[in-house]
Amino acid sequence: MASSYSTDLKLELMVTGEKAGLWGDITNTNLVIVSQAIAGYESVTLNATTGATLAFTNGETSNGKNAVLDLAGTITGNVDVTIPDGIEKNYIVKNSTSGAFTVTLKTTSGSGVTWGTTDKGTKAVYSDGTNVVDTGFVSQPVYDSFKFNNASAITDENDLEQIKFSTTASAVNEIQVKNAATGNAPAITATGDDTNIDLELAGKGTGVVTSGSSAVKVAGKETIWVPATAMYAATTNGAEAGQAELTAGNPELKTFDFDPTTAESVQFNVCFPKSWNEGTITYQTFWSASSTDTGTGGYKLSGVSIADDADYDTAFGTAIANTAKAASGTQDDLIINDESGAVTIASAAADTNTIFKLERNVATDTNTGDLRLVGVKIFYTTDAANDA
Repeated sequence: MASSYSTDLKLELMVTGEKAGLWGDITNTNLVIVSQAIAGYESVTLNATTGATLAFTNGETSNGKNAVLDLAGTITGNVDVTIPDGIEKNYIVKNSTSGAFTVTLKTTSGSGVTWGTTDKGTKAVYSDGTNVVDTGFVSQPVYDSFKFNNASAITDENDLEQIKFSTTASAVNEIQVKNAATGNAPAITATGDDTNIDLELAGKGTGVVTSGSSAVKVAGKETIWVPATAMYAATTNGAEAGQAELTAGNPELKTFDFDPTTAESVQFNVCFPKSWNEGTITYQTFWSASSTDTGTGGYKLSGVSIADDADYDTAFGTAIANTAKAASGTQDDLIINDESGAVTIASAAADTNTIFKLERNVATDTNTGDLRLVGVKIFYTTDAANDA
């Protein structure tokens, strides 16, 4: 009885008494074919208009028997790569062709798997003897940019309008969402069975999320400027309101002047936005020396929040001092203290009126003249996109 051949890899199947003296050579060839099916790689150059038919030659290594196929060549039309009917086999296939046309891997008479006109990805597929089936495991190359077509949903690579391929191992530089219908705004939406799903756009390091060339405003650190004109002197040991004309026609200073020996104070109140995280705040004081003294000047700040139907007659939280800063030695120079440490506001809560007390820190600063306070910056943190 003559040898026969296996259905899928076309291995030569010998029978007892046949091929005397050839068993070693034939067995070695069979092992090479098995190795080709397990780990073999081959680049298959396609015809520009007709594609290719993969070979499965009896008892010989053939391009269709490889585990990995790299489809190459310049194509000028949509082409097919054909596997003979009846072959059952797994493949990893990469589309490396040039030309904006589809490539379909299929059986001779069955259906197959198609790479779109701009799809140069790698697919894991298998032939069940009748059709070629996509397993769904897809590896895409690195992109410089890609655009979505005007599809109701991005379900496969055919919904990509354009892909520009990178020649280096760089990361994605650009994603463009395109929609041809006027008034049909593109949207990137978090979907799924869960509710309340966040959608995160995050930069790296000092990178920021931008729109056009401008940074997108996000929840985080915010500033309130409170000028001296919005403050009022405390009834007990209050600082003195003042106005200083320097040179006629130049800026005049509306200030509160703090004595160098008595711990004088002022108060002011703010209503933080609803997006405030109700946490600690920090502050910076802006002042001008009333003389040429180079001694240091500094302040202490405390706060308390008053809720609806709560008594205003409530104690302030712990006062936190900023670092005293030396004056320049020139009268009327602006001095800005460094940002303070965290100030905990007593009874901090949303929808409250927050009262602050600002006091000169005469226990530690050394300036022998009045400190003329111009205003204070309050830094707070938001944790919501808006005040809804």
